[in-house]
Amino acid sequence: MKAFLVNRVGDFGFILGIGLVLAHFGTLDYASVFQKAPEFAGTTISLFADREWATVSLMTVTCICLFIGAMGKSAQVPLHVWLPDSMEGPTPISALIHAATMVTAGIFMVARMSPLFELSTTALSFVMVIGAITALFMGFLGIIQNDIKRVVAYSTLSQLGYMTVALGASAYSVAIFHLMTHAFFKALLFLAAGSVIIGMHHEQDIRKMGGLRKYMPITWITSLVGSLALIGTPFLSGFYSKDSIIEAVALSHIPGAGFAYFAVMAGVFVTAFYSFRMYFLVFHGEERFGKAGHDAHHGDHANHHDGHHDDDAPAHDDHHGLSPGQKPHETPWVVTLPLILLAIPSLIIGYIAIGPMVFGDYFKGVIFIDNHAHPVMEHLAEHFHGAAAMGVHSLTTLPFILALAGVVVSWFFYMKRPDIPAAIQRRFSAINTLLENKYYFDKINDIVFAGGSRLLGKMLWRGGDVGFIDGVMVNGSVKLVGWISSITRLFQTGYVYHYAFTMIIGVFVLMTLWINRA
Repeated sequence: MKAFLVNRVGDFGFILGIGLVLAHFGTLDYASVFQKAPEFAGTTISLFADREWATVSLMTVTCICLFIGAMGKSAQVPLHVWLPDSMEGPTPISALIHAATMVTAGIFMVARMSPLFELSTTALSFVMVIGAITALFMGFLGIIQNDIKRVVAYSTLSQLGYMTVALGASAYSVAIFHLMTHAFFKALLFLAAGSVIIGMHHEQDIRKMGGLRKYMPITWITSLVGSLALIGTPFLSGFYSKDSIIEAVALSHIPGAGFAYFAVMAGVFVTAFYSFRMYFLVFHGEERFGKAGHDAHHGDHANHHDGHHDDDAPAHDDHHGLSPGQKPHETPWVVTLPLILLAIPSLIIGYIAIGPMVFGDYFKGVIFIDNHAHPVMEHLAEHFHGAAAMGVHSLTTLPFILALAGVVVSWFFYMKRPDIPAAIQRRFSAINTLLENKYYFDKINDIVFAGGSRLLGKMLWRGGDVGFIDGVMVNGSVKLVGWISSITRLFQTGYVYHYAFTMIIGVFVLMTLWINRA
């Protein structure tokens, strides 16, 4: 329900954008619109009547409206609130829809609309800043999640932010390239999470796992591959697309590029930290499952995300997780085979595809870039000397150091000194509360939008339904009939001479009117 409602907000912006295109271009055909687009580069429209201060560029408004549609579908702040909650669905749905296909539709749409977006630097700045906020701040939320699928969900939000930043930097082919590599390793991570959930008898709290490496070797190794690809390990698929995005932002000079560069850089450390926090807590360290039995599963419900359970669990099974003495088990081949098949492209697809997709003619005639105004891709191409050289060079760069630092810090915090994260959590309880409440976006939505809708409904009910319809129309007409009846009743006495007298007066009045008219 939340997904539908939030997407309606995005759709409203999207349909306004489509309407502006139709109103000014007279067509919705891509080829015709793109052909006419340069003619409208200097066109301005007034948002409020003919006020001077409300005059804005047609291209800017159109592109921002279209992008609002992408914000809803591709879960950008503040229209991202639906995606973590949609993790209640079965894991294969999460892997397909929430990692690879549906949520990337907005990214694809903006890249497809590149001839329009290139005509508005303001719209590109807006896209870049929204993407940067999403990439960094959704990553922070991944750090404090304890539900295995929600960690991966916030990771998806963060990576969608990276793609959006690339779009804002006019590196459309890089955004689509990251979309493609991300599809493999994120689907792998989701399905690996599903495999863990099955092996743990539908337990999703990573604090109740640990040491699964020896029980689930295939899930363990494929999860490691997916996590390494996600954090941008040199030569793996995620590295080529993620590093290309970071370099593209570094080369961009549009307003907001400085903040975006900081956000994607900081995001590298954050991504590595939360990814390997999950990896270490699930597959390494002490075994924390089946110890306290039934109580352990209910004492901690407050943090189990409103008590929702998800996934492949049978509806009648209230007790999730392993019972005392039970051991996890590797999942059957029907679950592990897709993991292996996804791990292979997660390792190699970036190395193979970066040349043709980003710097070749793969998108020739499809993606349009104004190299004079936004020369990012030209500069990127000058610095590119092949996939192997890019991988070797990266070993000395800041993103690699930050990713490595993220892994080391998470290993130290969660394997060696688990008391440190607990102490940090206590010390910075205000920040922890902010993160636990997801920056209060849900509460703001609930109070402002849902509350506002309810208030409007109540006002319409009180004023319209109760006041006007019931009060004036229904009860008012009844009262009017009653009032007329009460006057008419005075003449209904039951005496014949009263009625005869009334008839004589009536005839007299009629005769008087008739004689006057004659």
